[in-house]
Amino acid sequence: MSAVGPNAQTPNGDVRREIAQRWADLKANTPHLRARDAAAQLGLSEAQLVDSRVGDGAVRLKADWPAFFAALPGLGRIMALTRNEEAVHERRGTYHQASFEGHVGLVLGPEIDLRIFLSHWRFLFALAENGRNGVMRSLQVFDARGIAVHKIYAGEATDQEAWTALVARLIMEEPMAPLAVVPFEAAARKTAEVDRDAFLAEWSALKDTHEFFGFLRRHKVEPTDAFRLSEGRFTTRLPAQATHDLLTGASDRDVPIMVFVGNPGLIQIHTGRVKRIERMGPWLNVLDPDFNLHLREDRIAESWLVRKPTVDGIVTSVEIFNPEGGRIGSFFGERKPGKPELAAWRDLAEGLATAAGASLAGVA
Repeated sequence: MSAVGPNAQTPNGDVRREIAQRWADLKANTPHLRARDAAAQLGLSEAQLVDSRVGDGAVRLKADWPAFFAALPGLGRIMALTRNEEAVHERRGTYHQASFEGHVGLVLGPEIDLRIFLSHWRFLFALAENGRNGVMRSLQVFDARGIAVHKIYAGEATDQEAWTALVARLIMEEPMAPLAVVPFEAAARKTAEVDRDAFLAEWSALKDTHEFFGFLRRHKVEPTDAFRLSEGRFTTRLPAQATHDLLTGASDRDVPIMVFVGNPGLIQIHTGRVKRIERMGPWLNVLDPDFNLHLREDRIAESWLVRKPTVDGIVTSVEIFNPEGGRIGSFFGERKPGKPELAAWRDLAEGLATAAGASLAGVA
């Protein structure tokens, strides 16, 4: 019997069986290979691998997002995981009730803090996998391409009855065809010609950090191009080493920070202190009891110190990007609207530029 219990879902057709067999053959040679990496080696999406296990440890659920989010606070303590190609953000805690305005939603809790973009949420599965410490249960969300958007893992303090009730409520009982995903196509970078003086003048007039992305969209400018345009005025280029120095500095000085990691469907945020910082091969890690960050330091192609005007004063961030210009993550000092940013954070962030020998221009 499947670890998730009996249900009406069974593999449907040769496609699932073929994928399941290919995955089994690959695992036989590399038993500790993660599903995401196995999918890449097999030329498939991760969601297709999960779908091949329907009836054998995996259950396809209805993408009823209102019911899904309504049930999450009742699960109790879980681990929320959000990632992109270069960074994995893991936060333990409880979900608060989500709120939505159209397809954009928020979960504003002291532990689980999310910005949700539902137009990218497509497939939902419940999994039960045998691990070293017994059965590992998870809820996994994928986009139309079959790429993971968000995963939720049960722990010792999770309410298992509430978990089972959520799965039972959303289970797809009818026979299902194998998962159909949209082929991946890299988005073309589009940057318009920009009047630099007008661009910087509008930047200087910003009142809130949340205005920034709308500001870039109006000018049709990618973030890294915007940072180059404003270099020496609002931005300072940093070396790749800066992320390591930032995290170790925050740990050593006991500075509370905010760590943002996301993908097109979700941004997950940790707010608080970081303590245990370790490098393991290409990975830079935060390994704290309630927060883990795993970041491919070798994939950091651009790092920027960014200063944004607000009604509360300048807000300083460190923002890192991969070689394709995709955002890996962002770091801020802990702050709330209506309060200026922490002086200790600003000293730490500005010190990264000083250490790199950069010239710090004041923000007009």
